[in-house]
Amino acid sequence: MLKKRWLYIGIVALLVVVFCYIQNNLLTITKLNVRSEKLPSAFDGYTIVHLSDLHSKDFGKALPEKIEKEKPDIIVFTGDLVDARRYEEEVSLTLMKRLVAIAPTYFVTGNHEWSSGQFAALEVKLRDAGVQVLRNEAMQLTRAAASIRLLGIDDPLGSYDEGNTVASAITSAAPENAFTLLLSHRPEWFSVYVNLGVDVVFSGHAHGGQVRIPFVGGLIAPNQGWLPAYTAGAHQNGATTMIVSRGLGNSVIPQRVFNRPEIVVVTLRR
Repeated sequence: MLKKRWLYIGIVALLVVVFCYIQNNLLTITKLNVRSEKLPSAFDGYTIVHLSDLHSKDFGKALPEKIEKEKPDIIVFTGDLVDARRYEEEVSLTLMKRLVAIAPTYFVTGNHEWSSGQFAALEVKLRDAGVQVLRNEAMQLTRAAASIRLLGIDDPLGSYDEGNTVASAITSAAPENAFTLLLSHRPEWFSVYVNLGVDVVFSGHAHGGQVRIPFVGGLIAPNQGWLPAYTAGAHQNGATTMIVSRGLGNSVIPQRVFNRPEIVVVTLRR
């Protein structure tokens, strides 16, 4: 009887270990469509891979291989490429170099880039690798003579007022009514993005709520607290859609539960 009890305990322990490994390491792909009448016809079917919150986790070749199969037009990364608590930039830089070889890659800072105190040097390395680092600025994406705007803003630990910076970036890029994409690490600013008329926002930071409760959602997220509103998927308010990545790695809390690391694939539709 005692041997059976230990056998059962051993089986349960093994299952727990396997479950925890899968939750932290087995990549999942989430595919979303975003529709807008403002989208130029030339951009119908435009595919964007969205990544966030790697925290220097190493997925080897598995992550870029899965991304390459999606054949993205661009790749966007919305911050926390590195982790301030255990700063290891080589894994992160290796991934970004692989991404640049797949498609044009755009990056904005998260809070960990700033709190690490090493972003100035990291930014140089990212640019040298061919990553387009957006620092409170707007640019044009063109396709078949049509264009849309891509904005990227720093995380607030870079010391600025988010509302004024987003407004400045939007108004500095013409034409005024152009279809606009925004990269910003923080989803809790959704109302700011809506008020400024951004069409599609890409964010991260929430880590999917770390633990996802079935039929409820994320359990806790930085700057949103318990049962946060914005942890994953698409959120709509008026003409603005916000896409929140569940992220790839971990930071303070080392384990994900019902919340596997995520690659988000967004297709723009007219």
